Amino acid sequence: MTNKTIVITGAGQRIGLALANHFCSKGFSVIASYRSEKPGVSALRELGVTCIQADFSSDTAIHQFARDIAEHNVEIRALIHNASDWNAENKTDDYAALLNDMMQIHVKAPYLLNLALSPFMASDSAAQSDIIHFTDYVVRKGSDKHIAYSASKAALDNMTLSFAKKLAPGVKVNSIAPALIMFNEGDDEAYKKKALSKSLMAIAPGEQEVVNAVEFIMNSNYMTGQSINLDGGRALK
Repeated sequence: MTNKTIVITGAGQRIGLALANHFCSKGFSVIASYRSEKPGVSALRELGVTCIQADFSSDTAIHQFARDIAEHNVEIRALIHNASDWNAENKTDDYAALLNDMMQIHVKAPYLLNLALSPFMASDSAAQSDIIHFTDYVVRKGSDKHIAYSASKAALDNMTLSFAKKLAPGVKVNSIAPALIMFNEGDDEAYKKKALSKSLMAIAPGEQEVVNAVEFIMNSNYMTGQSINLDGGRALK
């Protein structure tokens, strides 16, 4: 059992929820942000997770989330940036707003939270704490259908390097760049077949693959400023 805290943004469903459940099972205290009420949020509360509603589309909400964590006066073992949004140019004609939205969630929120919360992370000796950014495999190849989204994730990838320099050696800063990890409810078989064919491994590995990558990063005493590409070889195909 540990008294150190894991902070996870966007933990109400899917990968964020899996990470919150995992660290609860390991005895960590967990603080999780969520944008809207979902069954997963209620389940986390029942486990004792501190769930804080925060819509990171607002600067005010980002700052308030940081203040809420500061008021708990905890030592943060890991800050995991999972909160994300997904939108494409073909769904809007307000491209300026689209780019602003993607940069807000994927760049400004992690930037402000890293600056606000890193003082609550142990740094008296090397590799005491972790910041983990979730980027995307498109950082390596771009996307003609999700230009703003891809650009924002690339900015987050670069920010990994800058914070790794700023916070070393006490805090390691790395990123995870996933492609297809799991399907959504309602995805039909034709879509699944097409999606699986895009990678060399041709599987949807599930949330545990991401949990394993997070554990690998946290267990390392030497790796910082790096990205783990969980794309099943998609970038090579």
